[in-house]
Order: sequence, then structure tokens, then C-alpha cells
Amino acid sequence: MAGRPTIIVIAFAAGAAIVAFAPGLSTTLQRAVGFGKQTTTAASLVKKDAAGTGRALIPMSDEQVKLAQIGTVTAGPATIAKRLVVPGTIVPHADHIVHVSVKLSGTVADLRKNIGDDVAKDEVIAALESREVADAKSEYLAARLTNDLQQDLSARDKTLWDSRVGTEQQYLRSRNAAAQTGMRLNIARQKLLALGLGEKDIAALPDAPETLLRRQDVLSPITGRVVERKVELGTAVGRDNLETELFVVVDLNRVWVELSVASSDLSLLKEGQPVNVTARGLPKAAAGKIVFVSPLVDKDTRTARVVAEIDNPDRSWRPGSFVTAAIALNERTVPVVIPTTAIQKIGDQQIVFVRTKEGFEKRSIVAGQKEDQSVEIVSGLAAGEIIAVSNTFSLKAELSKPRDED
Repeated sequence: MAGRPTIIVIAFAAGAAIVAFAPGLSTTLQRAVGFGKQTTTAASLVKKDAAGTGRALIPMSDEQVKLAQIGTVTAGPATIAKRLVVPGTIVPHADHIVHVSVKLSGTVADLRKNIGDDVAKDEVIAALESREVADAKSEYLAARLTNDLQQDLSARDKTLWDSRVGTEQQYLRSRNAAAQTGMRLNIARQKLLALGLGEKDIAALPDAPETLLRRQDVLSPITGRVVERKVELGTAVGRDNLETELFVVVDLNRVWVELSVASSDLSLLKEGQPVNVTARGLPKAAAGKIVFVSPLVDKDTRTARVVAEIDNPDRSWRPGSFVTAAIALNERTVPVVIPTTAIQKIGDQQIVFVRTKEGFEKRSIVAGQKEDQSVEIVSGLAAGEIIAVSNTFSLKAELSKPRDED
């Protein structure tokens, strides 16, 4: 009968053979035969909640969080809205488009702006030479001179009449003549205004050189950008089927968004509702509001025209671009809102990772209404708590790692 040492040697050899040919056996069995590895991993540091609430703590220092590039935000209140998403197109604001036209016949003598140039309100963008404007200016200057002289004569005759030196008949004739010259001066002035001259231009005429009497400056009515130029130097413009439009100037600081909305959704919309506008290739969305809801429905498409207005200070929203508009149907403020990237899923359970002094704590949550990249949290998280929002998959991976059995 073999001795006890022989039995121990045989048992040890059998255990080694089992481990070699069956590496998939449990850690507990390997330890039983003395071959289990005694290691400590990061996963083994995950602490379970003894009360069984489903919470777990992943120890992690600030330096480790920084190295892992885990971003955090503070959960807090925000506005959540139910939105109607519709396609749209950027168009110029109808009140911010100006067709710069001439009101007289002449030729283009100077062009100071070209396509793409920025212009300011009342800036000179072109100059015309016109016999018509020269005649109108000359008529005004003559009427002004005659009126000044007649007003002086009328004042003199009034003084003589008051002194009983002159006759009443002479004074009445002089006063009547002064009224007529004043009327002719006003008519000449109105003719200049109709041709496009401003009050400052008219006031400067008596001191202007004769060579400028035939020239007429063309001013930009608004601040904006030249998007069309329809004439060249020397082009005849004006009446008799000639070109009257010189430039098209557009102010793009505010633009319209034309939307096509199904007739079934029109009852949900009204003027003043907020709108968020997004476009492919633009990183930021624009906020605006509805300014017009058409009462007419297209008989072919069964859609109606809805117009929204947005600010465009950097001119990134170009007319003609296709966009997507999200119209807020109802809005409400909720106490806790977080980015959707903060939520991970383990089985049927939604979780977030809450930052604590020791690291990150797994927290089960119940999500509510979602809007874009934000989601309402109904329960499981309080306002003011800090949560992980980026690279959270690495935290989930730590929870999913198998831990050594005790």
C-alpha cells in the first residue's frame, strides 16, 4: 500500500493536469488546487452598496479623471419643449431688399460699388450725368434768386406803406408778386426732390460749381451688401424703355426662413412661436420666431407657407440654403435636465455616473421627455449633482469587468 507522500504527489499532479487541460474552470476551483492567480485589478476595486440599492462606486482621483478625458457637467433646470420639425429655405428679409433705381434720364458717369461690396446708408454708390437734372437745378437756382429779390421788394414796400410814404396799391402788388415767386421756388424744389435730390443737396446748390449741375449722385437707401449690378459706365438709363435699376442691395443681418407645413399641423402654429433652425455644415443653431402663417393651402402639396425670422449678424445663414426648423409647440421648465451622452444602459436599466469625492458612483435614473441632445430626469438625480458626460463608456466597462470571487 502506497504511503501518504505518494498520495499527495499523485493528487498534486492530477490537479496540474486539470488546470492545464481545462483552463476555463472557475477561479474558485483553481484556487482549491493551489493554482489560482492572486491579482488585484481596477474592477476589483468597484465597491458594491451593501444595502442592495444597485449603486456602485468606481474609485478615481482627479488626475485619473483628467487622464481618462472624462467630461463632467452639473445637472440643473432647463426648458424642455415638444417640437414640430419641418424643412425650410433661407430667403432675404422682404423689408431688407432695395432695388436702387433712377428717376431721370441720363448716362452712368461713375460706379463706386461692385458686386459683393458693403455699403452704408446714404453712401454714394454711383453718379449720373443728365440734362434733365441740369435743367431742374438751373430752374431752382433762378427761382430762388427771383424769390429773394421779390421778398426784399415786398419788405421795402411794406415799410413805405407803414410810413405812409408809399401807396397801398404798390404794396399789394409787391406782396402778390412775392407770393408767386415763393410758390415757383417751392415747385422747383419739389421737382428736385422728385428727381432724387436730398435736402442737403438742394441746400448746397447755390455754392456748387457749375460743372456739377449736370451730375446726380445715387445713394444707397439702406446699409447692406451689393448683390446685383445691372449697368456699366456710359450706360443710358431712365425712361423710354431704358434700364432704370442700377443696383440691388440686401441687408442680411436678419433673414427669413420659409417653411412648408402640412395642413394637418397648421392648427398647432401661431405667430410668435419660437423656432430653432439648424443646417448641415453649420455648428450652431439659430433661434427665431414665426412672423407669418399663411391662411392659404397649396392645392397640390397640401402644405402652407410659414415664415420665421432669425438674426444673422455673421451672415452665415445664406439665402437659398436648405435648413431644418424645429417649432416649439409647448414648453415647460423641468428641475433636472442632462445631456443624453451622460446616460448609459446596463440591461434594461438606465444609469449615470455621479462624481463624488472618491470617484464616480453608478446611479439608476428614470428619464422623461427628450429634446435634441438633452433629456429630462424624472428620478434618481438631483439638481446640482455633477455627472460624467463624455467617455462614460470606460466607466461602464469597469462595472462590466468580471471581479474575482471571494
